[in-house]
Amino acid sequence: MRQYTLFIDGRRTEAASGRRYDSVDPFLGEPWASAADGDAADVDAAVAAARRALAGPWGQLTGFGRARLMRRLGDLIARDAGRLGEIETRDTGKLLREMRGQLGTIPEWFYYFSGLADKLEGSTIPVDKPNFLVYTRREPAGVVAAIVPWNSPLLLLCWKLAPALAAGCTMVAKPSDYSPASAVELAALMDEAGFPPGVFNVVTGLGGQGRGGQHHRRSPGTGRQVRAPGVRRRRPGRGLQRGAGRGVRRHRADLHGRVPAAGQPERARRAGRADRGAGPVDPAGRPQGGRDRDGPGGHRTAVPQGAVVPGGAAAEGATVAAGGRPEEALGGYFVQPTVLTGVKPTMTVACEEVFGPVLAVMPFDGEDEAVALANDSRYGLAGAVWTKDIHRAHRVAHALRTGTVWINAYRVVGPDVPFGGFGQSGLGRENGIEAVHEYTQTKAVWVELSGGTRDPFTLG
Repeated sequence: MRQYTLFIDGRRTEAASGRRYDSVDPFLGEPWASAADGDAADVDAAVAAARRALAGPWGQLTGFGRARLMRRLGDLIARDAGRLGEIETRDTGKLLREMRGQLGTIPEWFYYFSGLADKLEGSTIPVDKPNFLVYTRREPAGVVAAIVPWNSPLLLLCWKLAPALAAGCTMVAKPSDYSPASAVELAALMDEAGFPPGVFNVVTGLGGQGRGGQHHRRSPGTGRQVRAPGVRRRRPGRGLQRGAGRGVRRHRADLHGRVPAAGQPERARRAGRADRGAGPVDPAGRPQGGRDRDGPGGHRTAVPQGAVVPGGAAAEGATVAAGGRPEEALGGYFVQPTVLTGVKPTMTVACEEVFGPVLAVMPFDGEDEAVALANDSRYGLAGAVWTKDIHRAHRVAHALRTGTVWINAYRVVGPDVPFGGFGQSGLGRENGIEAVHEYTQTKAVWVELSGGTRDPFTLG
């Protein structure tokens, strides 16, 4: 099996505890790699390294210098896209053609944000006091803690990393325990590109309370833990996983699942497709194809969830029209594609994400009811409108409470377009100029020009 270590301060290192764990290939249901099982001590070391880099060589680089390194990193990712795509497929169980496609686009994130690294301009403010020059500066927010979900791990990590580097921040990344490999591979490429030690650090581990990163197998729970105002602050690095509340830390909680923008549940008269899960089936209901045609559930919880959810939905009154059982004979984490009919808006399957190939079909009559059904959710990451009526397309797009709306398309993203959700689908935005601003803080500078003194107790 491949052996993956932590990456701290520009060096590969084992966890301080010496523990390791296996990463399982969901397609085969067997371990394919071993990863270091880091904990709080390793997080402390990573944070210390990130702080040193911020105060040292990385913090002293201009935006032009950061941009050169980012472009070089983009070139290296493009060079190794095929190899990285295969690693992602082994770790996540997602389609090989999908991961190859993602890796082919990731360099664009570094090229785009490298173009912003030297353009983080402040402004001068014409105040009403003629003896003052007032200007603002955009400065890096500091050390960024990135908790990365298990689905599309490298792409979603780079959505955070590229704007953070452009802003001049350093980062400690905690990849999912289900898919730790690609973050470590990325750290090695950053070292090859010439980034100073400590700019990017990776702490892999099983997570969980009191460990190196917040337990994040269910991303909404992680988001709530990060936001929770009553959680105890732990110093210095241990607060990464739960310190955004009482510790007054800036935070962004993105609720990514396998395909959280997959239109699940499908609220349409004609059934679309939810999460890919076991993929295409033959007339006997068996999955067809291999790694480049269909994929398993992303991890071991996908099988019981994909099989249990239909039963729970049936108990609430829905009908299991097709599928709903594990494909145990295939050896990996496969579940039959499942179609549920008779679904009501109040049912659990209509209110919660299902990490499996489960399609909940909800018919509607008319535009108003369709919009009401779509907005009857605590989540609002993305949605789509399918119509040839251009007036209806824009009208419905404006009415949907989601961070992204696609018209006659789906799952189209780019480094230059903001992406994020409404409601419990996360705070802040990734991608676009807004993303860089998320990683900066604005400083106002007042310069007295006359050389005189003033009474500090007089405002204005």
